Amino acid sequence: MRKPELLVPASSLEVLKVAVIFGADAVYIGGEVFGLRAKAKNFSMEDMKEGVEFAHQHGVKVYVTANILAHNQDLEGVRAYFAELKEIGPDALIISDPGVYRIAMEVCPEIERHISTQANNTNYGTYQFWYEQGAKRVVTARELSLAEIKEIREHIPEEMEIETFIHGAMCISYSGRCLLSNYFTGRDANQGACTHPCRWKYAVVEESRPGEYLPVYENERGTYIFNSKDLCMIEHIPDLLDAGIDSYKIEGRMKTALYVATVARTYRKAIDDYLESPKKYEENMEWYRDQISNCTYRQFTTGFFYGKPDHESQIYDSNTYVKEYTYLGIVGEKNEKSRYAIEQRNKFSVGEEIEVMKPDGENVRVTVKGIWDDEGNQMESAPHPKQKLWIDLGVELDRFDILRRKEME
Repeated sequence: MRKPELLVPASSLEVLKVAVIFGADAVYIGGEVFGLRAKAKNFSMEDMKEGVEFAHQHGVKVYVTANILAHNQDLEGVRAYFAELKEIGPDALIISDPGVYRIAMEVCPEIERHISTQANNTNYGTYQFWYEQGAKRVVTARELSLAEIKEIREHIPEEMEIETFIHGAMCISYSGRCLLSNYFTGRDANQGACTHPCRWKYAVVEESRPGEYLPVYENERGTYIFNSKDLCMIEHIPDLLDAGIDSYKIEGRMKTALYVATVARTYRKAIDDYLESPKKYEENMEWYRDQISNCTYRQFTTGFFYGKPDHESQIYDSNTYVKEYTYLGIVGEKNEKSRYAIEQRNKFSVGEEIEVMKPDGENVRVTVKGIWDDEGNQMESAPHPKQKLWIDLGVELDRFDILRRKEME
């Protein structure tokens, strides 16, 4: 049985470090150009260099996305970008465009090339083609069932790797090939600028009655007819292993450190528990379910893995996330007064009960004993996002512990 890789997204250097500490085997990131998440913070070359070094020090790989569908004017920029990446030394490039692929082969042949889900990889012939071109790995299209993935595994060389999305937001369009954003807003999803119109409300207008909006569903304000539930396969690790998938990919390069820590930690434990003992995995199932629902999500589905999705895979009455916890910050260094640094993300107060998330799966409830600003002035609360503070929670903390607060039910 292949030991799968847990591949986790990172929107920034800070989130990359959290992903590494909370259990990722590999992290995928985007630079400031040529990726499909233009609105993410993304990585400068300096941050990317530091991120790759940090990951490698912890035995974790870094893959860089360069998966736009390139136009003529992009190609020379791609060549210069890959020359810079050659000096930084990520472990792989994730590419969808054959022209971009050729440039990678010429400029940095020593860096592995992975084929993005954007390339619509739906059959073993496609895998065989990319293997002949020198690709190490191909990411399955999200429209494949586990049975189809298993059949691909049986028809490709053993050393070729299959990567598959197993958790996160589902694109409404075929393998991400969407024109809605470009049509409505002029921002091209295939160039990294998607505005996510699949999450908007829609109604029907009959041609001869302009201005008369007819609800598509039992909702006078319209319906979210394109709004998919989020993918979640935490309960199906045995089936993923049986299919021969090498890399379990988490979606979410726009997500917070709290989301990344929660999902990485939960899947890390689930995978390790199953490989140690299937019985242990079954016994801990309630813990996995509880933990995976602690970060924002849109309700869960198994997508295409067990056949074509039906109406139960859609959410018609809302485009909002379920949110059970609020992200407060990441623990930093400790000073001579035994206080810990934190860059605060949401308001919390002295006397309030919050939780400390630890990479090993432990959640520690604590009471905020004290808050000080960067100049040593005592504060009753921390109201300003991104403010650097020093805190005393009455317990020993570790670098990269995550602080969160449970929302009232």
